[in-house]
Amino acid sequence: MQNREQWGSKLGFILAASGSAVGIGNIWKFPHMAGQNGGAAFTLVYLLCILVVGLTIVVAELAIGRSTQLSPVGAFEKLAPKTNWKWVGFLGVASAFVILSFYGVVGGWILKYIFVSLTGGFDSLSNDPEAAKSLFVTFTGSTWSPILFQVLFMALCVYVIVNGVKDGIESWSKIMMPIIIILLVVLAVRGLTLEGGIDGLKFLFLPRFEDLNASAIVLALGHSFFTLSLGMGTMITYGSYLNREQNLLNSALWVLALDTAIAMLAGVAIFTTVFALGADPAGGAGLIFFILPSVFPQLAYGSIWGTLFFSLLFMAALTSAISILEVVTAYFIDQKGWSRKKATIQFGVVITIVGVFCSLSLGGGVNITGYFGGTFHHFFGETFFDVMDNLSSKYMLPIGGMFTAIFILMKWTVPSFINEIGQTIIGKEKDASLVSVLCGTAAIVVGFIILNEIIAKVTGNAIIG
Repeated sequence: MQNREQWGSKLGFILAASGSAVGIGNIWKFPHMAGQNGGAAFTLVYLLCILVVGLTIVVAELAIGRSTQLSPVGAFEKLAPKTNWKWVGFLGVASAFVILSFYGVVGGWILKYIFVSLTGGFDSLSNDPEAAKSLFVTFTGSTWSPILFQVLFMALCVYVIVNGVKDGIESWSKIMMPIIIILLVVLAVRGLTLEGGIDGLKFLFLPRFEDLNASAIVLALGHSFFTLSLGMGTMITYGSYLNREQNLLNSALWVLALDTAIAMLAGVAIFTTVFALGADPAGGAGLIFFILPSVFPQLAYGSIWGTLFFSLLFMAALTSAISILEVVTAYFIDQKGWSRKKATIQFGVVITIVGVFCSLSLGGGVNITGYFGGTFHHFFGETFFDVMDNLSSKYMLPIGGMFTAIFILMKWTVPSFINEIGQTIIGKEKDASLVSVLCGTAAIVVGFIILNEIIAKVTGNAIIG
């Protein structure tokens, strides 16, 4: 394609792609999952899954994007014209739309908590998780305040994307990713210097193989896939802005390394602090909004540490959100011929409006899924927010990732894929076998995760878990 935007540098692309992978899940989901499921034993399984499943599909998506210089729908159409494979591309764009609708709401919550911390709002919550929980429930259950912060978050996403690939996404990623790493290092060092902080390190990194059961392994498989936001076209879209000189395998390894390192650093920062102050390490998802706001006031300069943490979380959310919006924007630029400004603003507004209904379903008294029956709620959740979350994370993303791996094997062909990578992996004769095994494994693993989830919902008993 002529005049297609390109990344300005290899570093810029790696930081932008890593920013896409680094999201809210890295900061809170991986640490508490590892802590509760075997510590370092879980981490080892997770890293193995990242290398087998994650790396395979990251490279596959980047290769598809670079080969076609198009966003997901156009990419699949170009490589498999007049077939149904284009629907895998449509699924990716639809996934991005669905995810950003509720992700923007959570981004707004985090933005609100930056202001709460800055103004000393956590001071009255010291060592009182119930009060912290009450603050969160009251805020998210109100009508207009969450929407205001959601709109502010989405407006910033739109602003970044309107400025384009090099001047928008790449420039902001070059600023935010180093800041994310610096803030995490500062918070981790601070946690390690606290009395009792070393216990948090043991909790996270000492292997407890007795806690590593079949359910934990499936959890690691699932998270290794979802943490990289695979299956929704982000890496295809980002890959389409790459030039031929970029080493895809090397770049993908860097993205995975940064994504995993940030998850590990977040675990150190959170659990050293939690253990040092005697909070509950099994707080799970509530660690962010229930436990930590009651922990920070117990530290010297607690408002500063709290503000730094939620600023870090905000930047992680923003780097992911801009990559998600770019998938939708790129579709309308490539397939419909729209200008970047028109595509970004119009669909930024549409996604924000859908997100408003996600927010209202939690406390504004408007839950548009309330009209559906119990079977629908059983599969997808009671609130519109939960429906959009579960629909994307449990079904749309893994289905998209699974079909991407199958596409390499059955349609594009392994030799074409290897030719696009443009380098030898372990040897010319063995590369095709290796890629076939990895893509096949990735498809089977992700397919099993989907099947396991559906069987659990239908029968009440998962195969594993």
